[in-house]
Order: sequence, then structure tokens, then C-alpha cells
Amino acid sequence: MIMLIKYLLFLLLVVFMIGAAAFSLSSRRTSDPAEKARLRSVMNVLLGAMLVTLSLMSMFLFRGSTLSVIVEAMFLIIGAFNIFSGLRSYGYYSRERSRKKAS
Repeated sequence: MIMLIKYLLFLLLVVFMIGAAAFSLSSRRTSDPAEKARLRSVMNVLLGAMLVTLSLMSMFLFRGSTLSVIVEAMFLIIGAFNIFSGLRSYGYYSRERSRKKAS
């Protein structure tokens, strides 16, 4: 069962990494600043999810030392903050885009 969780977390890590890279590239190629900010907020959510997944993976792979627990906790906190700020930014830029279309 633990091996299934490890493989699932690794698969999620790869999916989040590919998604973050795709949104990063698409945000750099667009010229509209509002669309660029919206795409970067999605990338921020994916990077936060990647950090949370990485911390969960290290919790399952490595056991014991105080340093690894501190690093895992920091990854978890930073990842959760990235998810929160990315969702907040995405909501803001989505509302701005819908206001711009309505005008």
C-alpha cells in the first residue's frame, strides 16, 4: 500500500511539474498583461501543489532526522502559501477579465 502511495505521489509530482512548465511557457508567450498574470497564477498553484507533493513524498521516503522533518515542514508551508496566493490571484484576474469583457 505504501508503494502505491509513493508511485501515486511521484506521478502527481510529474504532472504538476509538466503543468507548471506548460503554463510558464504560455504565460511568457502571451502579450496581454492580464492573461499573462492569470496564467502565472495557475502556474503558482501548480508549483505550490508540486511542493506539497514533494514534502509528502519525502515524508514517506525518509524517516527520522530532525533536519528532514524541518525541510518537509518548510516545503509544506511554502507550498500551501503558493496554492493560496495563486488561487487568490487567479480569482482576481478572472474577475478583472470578466469585467473587461462586460465593458
